[in-house]
Amino acid sequence: MAVVGDLRVLLRLRDFRRLLAVRLVSQSADGVYQVALATYVVFSPEKQASPGAIASAMAVLLLPYSLVGPFAGVLLDRWQRRQVFLYGNLLRAALAALTAVLMLSGVPDWLFYASALCVTAVNRFVLAGLSAALPRVVDADRLVIANSLSPTAGTLAATAGGGLAFLVRLVASDSDAAVVLLGAALYLCAALASLRMARELLGPDPGLVPPRLAAALAGTARGLAAGLRHLRRRPAALRALTAMTVMRFCYGALTVMVLMLCRYAWSSSESEGLALLGLALGVSGAGFFVAAVVTPVAVGRFGAGGWIIVCAGAAAVLVPALALSFAPAPLLVAAFALGVTTQGAKIATDTVVQSAVDDGFRGRVFSLYDVLFNVAFVGAAAVAALVLPPDGRSVSLVAGVALLYAAVAASMARFDLQ
Repeated sequence: MAVVGDLRVLLRLRDFRRLLAVRLVSQSADGVYQVALATYVVFSPEKQASPGAIASAMAVLLLPYSLVGPFAGVLLDRWQRRQVFLYGNLLRAALAALTAVLMLSGVPDWLFYASALCVTAVNRFVLAGLSAALPRVVDADRLVIANSLSPTAGTLAATAGGGLAFLVRLVASDSDAAVVLLGAALYLCAALASLRMARELLGPDPGLVPPRLAAALAGTARGLAAGLRHLRRRPAALRALTAMTVMRFCYGALTVMVLMLCRYAWSSSESEGLALLGLALGVSGAGFFVAAVVTPVAVGRFGAGGWIIVCAGAAAVLVPALALSFAPAPLLVAAFALGVTTQGAKIATDTVVQSAVDDGFRGRVFSLYDVLFNVAFVGAAAVAALVLPPDGRSVSLVAGVALLYAAVAASMARFDLQ
């Protein structure tokens, strides 16, 4: 396979291997920590999980990506990136260990969430730094291949870390603290792995004098505003982004519903509910993989905008058909279908934005895209917290989500994105 051959070429590069090792260990720790946080909030025997608690956990996991992300590059152009990996992962190891202590101490929830928020905020700097450092270890001819394979490998590592967290929690007497400590140990390993690279290897170049911090931050804010103005002059990209934001909101609301169903309606114990949740996430992840396979063919046949219409329309029909029974088997089928439609629409949206937005504005527009993508998910969790009953069965939420999907399909059908 061509991908295997490309990876073999890249792995001959010593510095690329070392940077990739930092990514894999760091993102596997992210997967462990994020699953530990979610299961502590939803499945701990001593806690009575509520949609509000789930919304708070999702805000902790996702908002740092949106609020810190656009400005992370300003600091990464001032700090040595190897040191960001070293001290960032050491800080996360310490904070994760503190989170484990807080879990065992019965402290107020706000203190626990504050600790978790700090861990995920630091994560934004590490991930951005891994991308910024890649051109320092790969030559220009192989950079596109490296940009494709390295983040994919990181995502797989995070998924594997999440699976390991589920396994450890089931084996270690439902101990979320033990899972968090495993994440802390992996963060420490990522910090040690960064020491295999020279301090100056990953840049930035010491001869480059960055602008003053206040001016750089203000420039970033102005750049995002300019990106928004440019987007408003590109109606095809704006419509696609709006559609994707609404579909992400729908996916988030249904995710919270499934979490509550796993916790209270489908299981008689926390471990049984956790196993069902792991199955639902795995099925949805399989849908994401299928979307990556079928979307290029579908876009070639329907066009990017047409494929978004198909995905939204299919979701509008399948959600009420499968979800209103609130039974595990139909909803697992729905999880797979929504994995396909949500990821398929996202890939198509990426294509529309890349083709409709001028090259000089793509970075800023994709930063806005990232903010919308994560804020929509957190907003959905907040709305679900207001609508869902304790057991997760809500006809009104399912009906409302189906109507939103139908509205996306109908509104997109009015325009020709090609």
